[in-house]
Amino acid sequence: MLALLPAGAAPISAQDFQTPSVTAVRVEWRAVLDQLRTELDAAPAAASNFTFASQRRLGPSDPRSMPALVQLSGVTSQIFNGIGQSPVPVLLPFDTASFLDARLNGADPERSLSRFQADFRPVDLFDAGPSGYDAVFSLEPGAGSGLPPRTFAKPVEVQITGSLLLYDVADPQGGKGEPVKSLSAQYPDLRRFIREGYVRYAFSRFGVPYVVSIQCLDSTPKARRLACREAYPIAERFLKALRITGGLPTRPRLDLPSQPVERPLSRSDDFTYRPPGDIIAGTGYHHQSGRADFNAYSQIRFPLEAPAYIHSQKRHSGADKSDAPNSGYPWRDNFCEARSFSVGQCANGYGHQGEDVRPGACPVRVQGGCDPKRQPIFAVRDGVVIRSPKQQAATLQINTRNEHIRFRYMHMNPSAMDADGLLNGRHVAEGEQIGVVSNYLDHPNGTTRHLHFDVQVFTRDGWIWVSPYVTLVSAYERLIGGRGREIGPEIAAAPEVAHAKPDDAAQSELQEGAEN
Repeated sequence: MLALLPAGAAPISAQDFQTPSVTAVRVEWRAVLDQLRTELDAAPAAASNFTFASQRRLGPSDPRSMPALVQLSGVTSQIFNGIGQSPVPVLLPFDTASFLDARLNGADPERSLSRFQADFRPVDLFDAGPSGYDAVFSLEPGAGSGLPPRTFAKPVEVQITGSLLLYDVADPQGGKGEPVKSLSAQYPDLRRFIREGYVRYAFSRFGVPYVVSIQCLDSTPKARRLACREAYPIAERFLKALRITGGLPTRPRLDLPSQPVERPLSRSDDFTYRPPGDIIAGTGYHHQSGRADFNAYSQIRFPLEAPAYIHSQKRHSGADKSDAPNSGYPWRDNFCEARSFSVGQCANGYGHQGEDVRPGACPVRVQGGCDPKRQPIFAVRDGVVIRSPKQQAATLQINTRNEHIRFRYMHMNPSAMDADGLLNGRHVAEGEQIGVVSNYLDHPNGTTRHLHFDVQVFTRDGWIWVSPYVTLVSAYERLIGGRGREIGPEIAAAPEVAHAKPDDAAQSELQEGAEN
């Protein structure tokens, strides 16, 4: 039996929901111009097409005050669509000077972009918006002169983000890392570290934080799994090739302080949930407890229809995998349940990374009724998809004036996502159906039928996982038009949880996901 609070009793948690605090950085645009001039010196003919001094009296946040940057973004926008929308300098492994020099000499450089991109193939994803930019490049096996041979047989994806916004997250693992001697002259403050399944290179330039990352495993190289030791030389090749490619000044942005979250005034008749961080006893890594995070990181559309339920997904077998165990209120946080995934927000540095959400059971099947294998999943915001073919995770990125945030969906079938075109660069609208609830984990029927949903925010350590529990609670309240009631906690026995210990299957799921 559940121990409900008496009427009028105070909730267990002392805090209400709040928005995260966000810091806005200031860009040193004059230093950007100086660097661009230096980079263009390698091709004097190309440099003559750029004007570095404005004849007008304009404010420093007016793009026309820096005509060279307007001209640069005009050239590179033909390759990196929308690059002028970035309010931070866009650094990419693209040699603009050589590209323009080839064009002036009558060549068609766009037919062989890799030669201007340190042998990285044409960009897989480029997305710029009011808070910064993100890009994904790939290096094919065997490409790149001077690189050591590698065991990993697939293209290696390299991500880069530059952001005007930094989420102020209490981060026990933040700020760590080691310098890289071969890059110290170019990036004096660069840190390399392995975190949450990625090797990351964090540095600042022109007052802006940037992070270059590659998803990898800190293990022995294998043909199907990239080892971090094989990722190092590829990331360092990428970093050495970075040049100013675009971006334009905007008015300085103000910091965003934390604010209380607006919630429905009327109470729901039935929706109840346990406090944030109240995971089932004993299910945390080394039996640690959960993390009480009261941040609603974004105001989103709930990803499923109501009713839906957040619960731990215990290991099931046979028919139980496609039925609906634990479908009911109250909800229970499972962000810090034991998995082999690195999660800096959880007590011992390991956790689940997100929340498992189950749809409500289908009614009795009638003509035109609910099909339990076709229960829809929705885009939680207007955004851009980050996903390469065959990956079993789809990430939705939001880049607005006040947000730089990502939402990841897992356990949909990769073949179905490929067929539906849920791939890099696709724009989706809030509420648009992007898939159906499934049970894919390396193969069909590999887990229970549910949606794994998680949230990542940008920090000086790159994209890190934060608890989506309160974000989902508040979204569900808006969906049903009623405020839930927090109850508990009480002690419950620990179930057997899938992937509770570090193992190859869990690491495989991490390897196949998108970041980031």
